[in-house]
Amino acid sequence: MVRQAGQFAAKHYEDRASSYVNSVVHRQGDDLDVMVRAVQGRGFERVLDLGCGGGHVSYAVAPHVGQVVACDVTAGMLAAVSRSVQDRGLGNIAVEQGAAEALPFDDCVFDAVLCRFSAHHWEGFEAGLREVHRVLKPGGLAIFGDVTAPEDAMSDSWLQTLELMRDISHVRDYAVTEWVSALGRSGFVVDGLIRSRLRMEFESWVSRTRTPTERVEGIRSLQRGAPVAVRERLGLEEDGSFLLDVTVFQSHRP
Repeated sequence: MVRQAGQFAAKHYEDRASSYVNSVVHRQGDDLDVMVRAVQGRGFERVLDLGCGGGHVSYAVAPHVGQVVACDVTAGMLAAVSRSVQDRGLGNIAVEQGAAEALPFDDCVFDAVLCRFSAHHWEGFEAGLREVHRVLKPGGLAIFGDVTAPEDAMSDSWLQTLELMRDISHVRDYAVTEWVSALGRSGFVVDGLIRSRLRMEFESWVSRTRTPTERVEGIRSLQRGAPVAVRERLGLEEDGSFLLDVTVFQSHRP
């Protein structure tokens, strides 16, 4: 049963499922390739795709593992993933509804947990990390890929503001230093990280979340008034498109 955690995000993503199944940004990327390579040839029997969204991690890794459990707090997302699984003929993907902070699984049942573009929505960031640690087998692999915030305070504030105006279920894009510290406190050993930048085309960015017109106008107003340092750090373009930092954290449970 899904507990209260994650219900605010679930409410806002219930009717956005098809946008995320079909999203070009989400169905490809270097970060997704890293996750596929990490499980290839490892003989993993059971892998968790946590915060699966449109299911792209599940589809990509399914040919390389025994079973994938696609888990998300949003029922509509899971329904869309189930339909896509049938269309793709991927019989080794199961869906399970649950919040990151209260996973509906026993201890030590997964060989690997893969989590992509989900943690910035968790109401309890470290609670979610501790749950991942709990459900992983000793020695199990945990890979988290997410947008990471700039380390300088001004650019961080601007990014978080733009994200929240675009999607009011946004909690926080954490900085790399915040991620590494939180992973350590949650019992993980961080084996490495891979950084990249991802261009967000403005119109598709706001249409995917069905951002109301008044907030889209507010975002554009803020972007036009941004100081030079922020414009340069976020790679702001005239049409509102910009660059996000994405970091993949490779870790394991000792």
